[in-house]
Amino acid sequence: MTAGSGSETTFFNIQTSGPGLYEFSDQVRIWAAGRSRDCLLTLFIQHTSASLLIQENADPEVQSDLQNFFHRLVPPTTDPKMSYLTHTYEGPDDMPAHIKAAMLPVSLQIPVISGALSLGTWQGIYLFEHRDRPHTRKVVALLQ
Repeated sequence: MTAGSGSETTFFNIQTSGPGLYEFSDQVRIWAAGRSRDCLLTLFIQHTSASLLIQENADPEVQSDLQNFFHRLVPPTTDPKMSYLTHTYEGPDDMPAHIKAAMLPVSLQIPVISGALSLGTWQGIYLFEHRDRPHTRKVVALLQ
């Protein structure tokens, strides 16, 4: 797809199976590869109950610790300390998912130099799923 002069777009569909971080760096790397010019990649998630992160991809404990931290920070509405929430008809994980997505990025920008993502040695691109059930999440990618 073309977004305009010198711009390119695509969509990544990320399958999730519940809460957690889902790395999709390789998909983005493959799509961005081979660009001869330097450009800026913007990623944007089209959902209000999931986020995007650049995070360590070497030790899986980082991802589980992040998930545990945010679950502790914003527990389900079945937790008594969350009784003030009123948006509960989509399940006890829904409003907490919106809160987590409001706290975390829903878009990222990454320089692409000579067709390579300019990520650090231990950095990966993640979709952070905040809902309990599986979803197919759509992320828009724009190179410009």
